[in-house]
Amino acid sequence: MKKIISGKTRLVGLLGDPVEHSSSPYIQNAAFTKLGLDYVYMAFTVNQENLTEGVQALKTLDALGFNVTMPNKEAIIPLLDEVSKEAKLIGAVNTVKITDKRLKGYNTDGMGFVKSLREEGISLGEEKFVLAGAGGAARSIAVQLALEGAKEIVILSRKGADGEVICNGIRDNIPGVLVNGDKLTDAALEKELKTAGVFVNCTPLGMKPREDQSVIPDPKLLRKDLVVSDIIYSPRTTRLMKMAVDRGCKVIGGMGMLLGQGALAFEIWTGEKMPVDAVKSELFYK
Repeated sequence: MKKIISGKTRLVGLLGDPVEHSSSPYIQNAAFTKLGLDYVYMAFTVNQENLTEGVQALKTLDALGFNVTMPNKEAIIPLLDEVSKEAKLIGAVNTVKITDKRLKGYNTDGMGFVKSLREEGISLGEEKFVLAGAGGAARSIAVQLALEGAKEIVILSRKGADGEVICNGIRDNIPGVLVNGDKLTDAALEKELKTAGVFVNCTPLGMKPREDQSVIPDPKLLRKDLVVSDIIYSPRTTRLMKMAVDRGCKVIGGMGMLLGQGALAFEIWTGEKMPVDAVKSELFYK
């Protein structure tokens, strides 16, 4: 069904820089159309220099809400009236709902990741998670895993200290979670992967223009009973994922997290469940 813009159509936005590559407009508009909702999702090039003006414009236009992407996920927080628990712990917001000109911020990145795991039948409380990387995505995922009761979390980062900052935040705010950080070295990977249940790549290795690279240097580190997740969704199949398939591992790509976080944002804005299967069918699996 073709989307028709009416005089009553309400706006949902994406504020970031750059945004031209984003798949969110395709995902959200496909879902709006499928459910017959009179909303339209548009991406706007907005950075920290004009973020205040961009947010005010959406309030003035009576927008339903908006997504926030780089470089605005942290800078948006002082502009909000309220911030959800998980977003406070993460220190970043990716989804904002506007109600009576008031702004409430959420972070659905980590929740989207957890949603993708559960859809694959993975029980968080029984697994040790090893994360490579300590950027915003890793922070979101680690905090949400801790909130959801993960058995153990290890964060391996290039500097080591970056991962430890995330670990300290979790220790201070989510008691009872076993969490540790270390430098991302071949030796640390070998040590931690021996007892890991799930390995998550949160680094850009494998993404354009580094499609030929993998955070795992030796495929032999990937045990057959290890679950390997790569949050990169373009390319759809990364070098790490190919290595994991060859080793017989269960593999989860980044598309699940992308759709998961988008579905949660959709529900925050509309109160409706996103028709995820229909969106997958229309956009990704033709």
